[in-house]
Amino acid sequence: MASSPAHTPYDGSSKLFAIGLKPLDLNEWIEVDDTFDFHLGEKRRIHAEYGPTVFVEEPDTKAAQAEVLSLLIDHLPVRYPWHYSVDGKSIVVAGQPKIPADLPPLHIASLLVQEDLILMRKSAEGWRLVAGALCFPSSWSLTEKFGKTMQDIHIPVPDFGPGTRIAGLIERIFDSLAVEQPVERYNWSIQAGDALYHPLSDEQRIDRATMRPSRFTDNDINASAFIRVERQTLRKLPVSGDILFTIRIFLDPLAVLARHDDRKRIATSFAAQLAALDEAQLDYKGLTGDRGRLIAALERIAAL
Repeated sequence: MASSPAHTPYDGSSKLFAIGLKPLDLNEWIEVDDTFDFHLGEKRRIHAEYGPTVFVEEPDTKAAQAEVLSLLIDHLPVRYPWHYSVDGKSIVVAGQPKIPADLPPLHIASLLVQEDLILMRKSAEGWRLVAGALCFPSSWSLTEKFGKTMQDIHIPVPDFGPGTRIAGLIERIFDSLAVEQPVERYNWSIQAGDALYHPLSDEQRIDRATMRPSRFTDNDINASAFIRVERQTLRKLPVSGDILFTIRIFLDPLAVLARHDDRKRIATSFAAQLAALDEAQLDYKGLTGDRGRLIAALERIAAL
């Protein structure tokens, strides 16, 4: 974890339950930081331990997967030459074990970068999740979403499900996404502990919403509350026409905000956004039992 957050979308720049897409500079498509070796090690461990729950593929996606891998092989050694080099047709990651060549291309690609990788394909029903490598899920299950349309994937999200205005807008955004203009957005939440692997099925989400327990049992909420930021990108693949959805996770303890030079503004905005969430949004984020304590902690940080 960095001493200062790399991204602070909770400062008001990226509102929850909003699409919030912005143009992406392809030079910044993939991010590398000082957690690089740890993240890649965690990915190897999670793939080995959880196998088919963190990697899925439909049989006819191999060519699109290979397209993703090819784009990464072209991009990474140029952008991060201290981490990546090319050996023939293979890519070498400095300080990391050699990746078996017989793995599916998207699996190989996922072991090169800190981002998780999801492949979406247009069908008669809409954009469907047809392949994915998801080692660091933010309270969702890859196997539950596999094969579903974007609208069905978003059923648990307040105001994002089938038939909503936002669902229709997302569908149009995917349809019109241009190869030459990828986009990015941010999402964020607060979790107990610093686990990168943070799955949750839709059934578990319903149970949690009913119980509404506090997840931060420590007397000092700063000791167990971690801010989880997702940097997401959407890139249309030039050959297959599929869309690659990348998800990069950043985890920072809530207490790190106290050391931020702009802590008053950030903490104040953070608290205001938590206060504005309605009951359904709080339940979805798992914050119903803790909003008051989190707001109080942020107000103390703002007052420093």
